Amino acid sequence: MGEYVIKLPDVGEGVAEAELVEWSVKVGDLVREDTVLAAVMTDKATVEVPSPVDGEILWLGAEIGDTVAIGSPIVRLKVAGEGNVTAASEAKPAVAPKAEDATKAQAAKEAPAEVARTEPVEAKSVPSAAPSAVKSVPRSSGSTGGAPRPEGEKPLASPAVRLRAQEAGIDLRQVAGSGPAGRIQHEDIDEFLARGPQTARPATGLSRNEAVEEIKVIGLRRKIAEKMKLAKSRIPHITYVEEVDVTALEDLRAALNKEKRADRPKLTLLPFLMRAMVKAIGEQPLLNSLFDDEAGIVHHHGGIHIGIAAQTPNGLVVPVVKHAEARDLWDCGIEVNRLAEAAKAGTATRDELSGSTITITSLGAMGGVVTTPVINHPEVAIIGVNKMMVRPMWDGTRFVPRKMMNLSSSFDHRIVDGWDAAVFIQRIKALLETPALIFVDN
Repeated sequence: MGEYVIKLPDVGEGVAEAELVEWSVKVGDLVREDTVLAAVMTDKATVEVPSPVDGEILWLGAEIGDTVAIGSPIVRLKVAGEGNVTAASEAKPAVAPKAEDATKAQAAKEAPAEVARTEPVEAKSVPSAAPSAVKSVPRSSGSTGGAPRPEGEKPLASPAVRLRAQEAGIDLRQVAGSGPAGRIQHEDIDEFLARGPQTARPATGLSRNEAVEEIKVIGLRRKIAEKMKLAKSRIPHITYVEEVDVTALEDLRAALNKEKRADRPKLTLLPFLMRAMVKAIGEQPLLNSLFDDEAGIVHHHGGIHIGIAAQTPNGLVVPVVKHAEARDLWDCGIEVNRLAEAAKAGTATRDELSGSTITITSLGAMGGVVTTPVINHPEVAIIGVNKMMVRPMWDGTRFVPRKMMNLSSSFDHRIVDGWDAAVFIQRIKALLETPALIFVDN
């Protein structure tokens, strides 16, 4: 029998490290060739790591949430034959030991190799969509209200103490008495009040829950947090909100869906908005740019690659419809549906989740009246779609019901002036309110 060390493989061009987001095995498991051992994440794309051989898991070299360098050992297997481990190539841990583990690490280094192998670091399997460590830590609150008396037992106190308790809203059954036979005195009321106003409330029969959960932020949630921090710390946002009458657009959409061919998807509002954005960007190409603020260079892109922010069971991802300028209404709809399904299933590739030049964000029916979208760094604009509502609108002679929807859009104020942002959104508004213009070449 021998040992076989599995190292973190190259998971993408130019990628030097990846975050471990899931273990599919544990120490002691028997695995076959091609069994999925772990999942790692980089740039929002999750990659599975399979086993190249049959064997038994002896050691797992990282914990959920650790960042592991490409080429670092992550698994040791006991295999038939000699394996691939020699004295000169003894596997090193995939991640550096924590400072508080220095003593243990030194002891393990001095111990015989066989002993060290019999004491592996076990990493339990945790689903990728869940936090890696959830721990309840109840706070020690001590006695916040004294020793409650048995139900039905009347507290002993003088009339003056009872009046004071009544005026302060104190339930004397919750106050520990220090006088003879447990009699409650003024000093006991003082001590009870000193513990805080929450203890001076009448008994309700409800108990307080002071447990605290510690949830480690890992995987996609950590990527989202880092991206949001970067965007908000480096981009001075300006948000512009405008209402759009989409009554005519909704009538057109319903008519197209009713007459569509079997090989075409059911159209949502998004393909219409994408085509409107393409026309508006043709008139203001600077909106389709990426800003390298460290180099002070704006990269204006000819191709319009529209990111569609999508909520998935694992968190927010942004699949990208590439070259929207070369897609008609139906092709935009097909690609949006395909990418949405891949994102929700967790099968979207790294290429499908990167490369956007401008983004649409929408919460659908839960879109609210107004939002303040965060720009997808390093882009300079994001278009936010709010929910549609039927409202009475004045047409010059009377109020009529119209389908209204707000667009809440944010811009990088270093690159896009407020006037230019308003012109851009007003152009999109005009196209959506008169949807025939979307299909007319200028």
